[in-house]
Formats: sequence, C-alpha cells, structure tokens
Amino acid sequence: MPINSNGTINCLHFINGQFVESDNKRTFDNINPATEEVIGTVAEGGKKEVDYAVSAAKRALNGPWKNITLTERSKILRRIGDLIQERQDELARLESLDTGKPLSLAKKIDIPRAAYNFHFFADYIISITNEAYQQDDQAIHYAHRRPVGVVGIIKPWNLPLLLLTWKLAPCLGMGNTAVIKPAEWTPLTATALMEICKEAGVPDGVVNLVHGFGPNSAGAAIAEHPDIDAISFIGEPGTGAAIMKAASNSLKKLSYELGGKNPNIIFADSDLDEVIETTIKSSFINQGEVCLCGSRIYVERPAYEEFLEKFVKKTKELKIGDPFENGTDVGALVSKEHYERVNSYIDIAKQDGAEILTGGKRPDGLDKGYYLEPTIITGLDRNSRCVREEIFGPVVTVSPFDMEEEVIAQANDTHYGLSATIWTNNLRRAHRVAHQIEAGIIWVNTWFLRDLRTPFGGMKHSGIGRTGGMHSLDFYTELSNITIKL
Repeated sequence: MPINSNGTINCLHFINGQFVESDNKRTFDNINPATEEVIGTVAEGGKKEVDYAVSAAKRALNGPWKNITLTERSKILRRIGDLIQERQDELARLESLDTGKPLSLAKKIDIPRAAYNFHFFADYIISITNEAYQQDDQAIHYAHRRPVGVVGIIKPWNLPLLLLTWKLAPCLGMGNTAVIKPAEWTPLTATALMEICKEAGVPDGVVNLVHGFGPNSAGAAIAEHPDIDAISFIGEPGTGAAIMKAASNSLKKLSYELGGKNPNIIFADSDLDEVIETTIKSSFINQGEVCLCGSRIYVERPAYEEFLEKFVKKTKELKIGDPFENGTDVGALVSKEHYERVNSYIDIAKQDGAEILTGGKRPDGLDKGYYLEPTIITGLDRNSRCVREEIFGPVVTVSPFDMEEEVIAQANDTHYGLSATIWTNNLRRAHRVAHQIEAGIIWVNTWFLRDLRTPFGGMKHSGIGRTGGMHSLDFYTELSNITIKL
C-alpha cells in the first residue's frame, strides 16, 4: 500500500484495477484506537467514485470475467486464499492497528478464517449441482444459475477482513462483480485485499473499493445506485433500515447480518468449569465487539452464586493493554465514538441501580487509547436498556432464573434474534429449549463453532436471509427454470 512522506499509510480507492485518489483529493485520518495516534490517511469517496466503480464493475461483468469458467474462478479463489496465508503476519498487524484487537487474536482467528473463506468457496462452487426433474414422459425441467450482477458489499469494522471475505468469496465464485465500502474506521486490510485480488489474477473492474462514510457519502451512493443489483450488508439495524429505504426504488436484492443481544442460558446441571471457560470468550473476546457475543447471561438459581464467583475471578485475570504485547487478552475499543457509547451504557446501568461486580472503568495505567475493563453487571430489571439494547463492548449482564419457561420467555423478549447458547447435560432439555428460542444460530454446550456449509443469519431485527454454503450461492445468483418438452 502507498506510504505517505511521514511514514503513515495512504489508503486509496481501488477502481478498475488501479489505486486512485478521490476526484476532489479529500481525505480523512485513520486513528489507531490503542494509541489515539494517526496511522494514515484515507481517500474520502462519494457519488462520483461510486459511479466510476459501478461503471467498471458493469464492464467487467460483461467482459472477460463473463467467459471465465467455474473451474477457473475456483482456482482464482484458491489463489486469493493462498496469498492471504502468505501475508498473514502483515495482515494481522494491519488488522490490529485498525481495530485495537490483540495481535494474537488476529493471527489466530481473523486472518486464517479470511483465507479459509476463499478456500472453502473455491471447493464448494465446483461441488454443487442444480435441481432437475423429469415430469413423467412429458418434459425435463432443470435450473440454470447466472450471476445476480453488480453487488454492493458494505462491511463492518469489528472483523474487517474475515467478514469481507465471507461475502466476497461467494460473490466472485458465482461470477458477479463487486463494489465494496469498508467501514471508515478500519480501511487497511480491505485495501490490502485489493492488492491480493489483483495478484491472484482477478480481471480489472471485477473488484472495486471505495472508501468513505455512510449518509451523504459512499455508503448512501451504493445503496441508491440504480446499476447495483444486490447489496450485502453487515452492521447495525438502523443503518440496515436506511439502506433498505434507499435500495427500494430499484428493488435490489438484500442480504443483512445485523446486531444481536444474545442470551447465554446456563442450567445448573452443566459443567460449570467448562461453562466459565467458554463464557469468558463469548463475553469478552474481541473486546465484546462481536455480534454473536452472549451479552445476556441467565443462570439457574442453584448455580448462580458459584457461577458469579468463578466468572468474576476469571474475568479479573484477563490482561488488558497493548494489542501487540504478548499475553494481551483484551485490547482497545475501535474508536473514541464507540468507547463513549459503551461507557454511556455503564452509566445507564448505575442509574438503574445495578451492581457492577468488576470492571466498568478505564484500566489503571492506560491513559491513552480507548480501553475499558471487562464489565459484569447484576441487579438489572429485564426492561433496562442495558439488558434490551446491543452494547457491543466488553459488558455483560447476569441474571438468575428458576423455571425453564421463565428463561425461555426472557431470552425471546428482545427485538433481536441472532444467536443463543444453551448449557445443559440433559439431552431432552437441550432439544426442548433450543426449539423454542427465537434465534438463527443456537449452540448447545459450545459457542462460535461454525461449519461454513450451515445456514448463518438472524431473525427479527438481526437480519434478512441466510449465508453459508448453498444459502450464500442462492443470494449471489439468479435462477432460471428451463423446461424441455420430450
């Protein structure tokens, strides 16, 4: 990536195979959340840049990319995955610089999973079959898939490369072209991925990247553009609603992965040591900035006090600090704006009479950076905003329950429906409760265990549609039924 004269990183747009500035030369600063220092500049794009990118994508859609076979596309996807692996250390460093997450986490999860997303779909697209039916001796019917067209991909800031590759791999695999807008807080790995795509042999114009903001900027221009055929968005529900409104005039296909306020239901018959080990991760990994985090913890009353004692003890052992330091468990929140938002919920909890068992403040000795101690809150009513709204930080609430029916009702008492975790060694109860939880992903005695063939997505305000395996390919293709009379 280009380097400025002062040694900082210059993130440019990537349009039609070239890195370019904005027409008006406008830029904004990229801030390292762990130090609050400027680490680079980012080109600020808008309608003009999106128009250029969409034009390039349309030309590529009907150009050489159209004639590349499925097998050849599979090889390109695999090459992209290979190059991500080759640049793992560099990409992990960029991800940590942008997000404030521990470098060890980026190396262990973000970058390997980004490579695997491409490797998975490289294999998957050449293993699928289409529907075919013979209607007695009258006709044969079969399905034919074609690309949906130019796809707008608007990605979030919490797992920037992982979630971008989760969308881009099947998009390219099915022959589409893309116009990508990364989150303004985390532009680095998206920019690096454009270099990788070019090196892997992706033709010019197939993948385009426009930096910028949401309203009245690049994000809005993508949502409104009449020549973008589909939008894949990961983010919060308010932005999703705005995109849906803007996209309605051209009836675009939409795929949404939105927020979550996920219940973690712990029955007294579960193995508490195993529960604690996983719940520490599901509460505080990536500073709690994961849509799947179990931020509402419900514990059956006979195990409540023991759970709290062990959970608080383990939480206090987490090391908070420099993302690049060995042993760091919790890094910095992504931005000043988000840091202040998360802290505002802690203030709300105090006003609502909560007890903060641990955390709730800046760690001692860390005067710079957007750091917050992992926070455990008890004593809140189910109607408190801290229980009902997505905080998206290292903050969890813990509540006791007595009856199975009671906890099911509390778990479902939310506008969200992304994921849930159930802990029990009672097999019948596991099935019974799982069938009643209103969520798209339900884990029993585990968390964040994913098979990329399975459906991923949420109910209610947590999303529209599903991704994973054939569900991803369905979104990125249009189906025609062809009937041959015998």
